[in-house]
Amino acid sequence: MAINLQKGQRVDLTKGNPGLTKIMVGLGWDPVQSSGGGGGFFGSLFGGGGAPNVDCDASVIMLGANDRLQNNKDVIYFGNLTSADGSVQHSGDNLTGDGDGDDEQVMIDLSRVPSNIEKLVFVVNIYDCVKRKQHFGMIRNAFIRVVNPGNHQELIHYNLTDDYSGRTCLVTGEIYRHGNEWKFAAIGSGTNAASLSEVVRSYS
Repeated sequence: MAINLQKGQRVDLTKGNPGLTKIMVGLGWDPVQSSGGGGGFFGSLFGGGGAPNVDCDASVIMLGANDRLQNNKDVIYFGNLTSADGSVQHSGDNLTGDGDGDDEQVMIDLSRVPSNIEKLVFVVNIYDCVKRKQHFGMIRNAFIRVVNPGNHQELIHYNLTDDYSGRTCLVTGEIYRHGNEWKFAAIGSGTNAASLSEVVRSYS
């Protein structure tokens, strides 16, 4: 059974799962269906009027001591799908968020994460949000989950239930070292960062 977390909760990831080194982190979201005006739902469905697709992008920021980014190559996103050491691999970009299940997935080999990396932060931001006038009030059912790919068992599930209207970036969760183990924290904080590069700068 997966552990369902609330915002701010932390849980051991590897301590209770001996031998666990490889995990899959899934991130998902759904667009809010538009209604009325501007062509309505069917208008937007077929490309006319209504709300445009909201293109959310999931990223992983690998941080060293004091929560600082040491190298821009430690940012894993649609433009850099694999970390230099090969420990983090991104599944690639999903442009719409339509459909059930994970929208983007990240495979992580915890045993290969370099010793100077203390924390992996999972971020979702809206591509070109300022120009498109989009924010996370247009997104619903956002979640982050951790799965054991060896047996497909879901270990952790966290639904982001806050009202993120006006926010353009979500820090969903983080995996961090705790002694020789790894833990997961449910963060769920929204910011007004206009782009991934702006998020990254906040850790520089």
